[in-house]
Amino acid sequence: MFGDFNSFKIIYKINQYAKRHKKTKKTKIVLCVPNFLIDFFKKKLKQKAVSIGAQNCYHEEGYGPFTGATSAAMIKKMGAEYIILGHSENRAEGETPQLIKKKISSALSQKLNVIFCIGEKLKDKKNGKTFSVIRNQIQTSMEKKFNKNKIILAYEPVWSIGTNRIPKNKDLRNVIKFIKKNFKKKFNTKKLPKVLYGGSVSKNNIQSLSSVKEIDGFLIGGASQSDKKFIDIIINYYK
Repeated sequence: MFGDFNSFKIIYKINQYAKRHKKTKKTKIVLCVPNFLIDFFKKKLKQKAVSIGAQNCYHEEGYGPFTGATSAAMIKKMGAEYIILGHSENRAEGETPQLIKKKISSALSQKLNVIFCIGEKLKDKKNGKTFSVIRNQIQTSMEKKFNKNKIILAYEPVWSIGTNRIPKNKDLRNVIKFIKKNFKKKFNTKKLPKVLYGGSVSKNNIQSLSSVKEIDGFLIGGASQSDKKFIDIIINYYK
């Protein structure tokens, strides 16, 4: 929950940086913004080097008596290409796996690219339940009929978000491998899914995180509120 119309300058600077630097052309940059900014940012961005996405949607499709809600269809018409679903903050507010499944289904029906968040709490990690929690989150919110090519998984350990604590590279490598293999086996896909890492990503740890080759990208939280912090992450990633 951040930003207003003046926040365009943040996206503008990130977009300009991405346009100028050849290395970033191999990198997909997606900025997921509050719903009321999607159309404004999409129309104002010229020669786009970044894509615009949404942060959530309502679970019912189309239109209906759901005052205050925004459906995936509305988000798509506003110009979003991506959407984040299943984020730990939404789960903490009561989103169930069944509700998330309906949201994923709705988003895919609009041909949106889904960034599906999964991750364990600190108590789960301490009790050695990381793999079982992740397996359950995937299996209870996904269906075999879903278009897997439109789904990107984002591993966000809840205990790492906003705490400046990140998993050890060895642990992160093992978890990402597990996610990919479990997903491929469960849904009988021909290729491994793309998996992002999110949780206290900063310019100071991005080089270490980037050495984990199993990670396909990063879901940036607080640092995305500053064009400088966001661009510094990109710069250090390519060092």
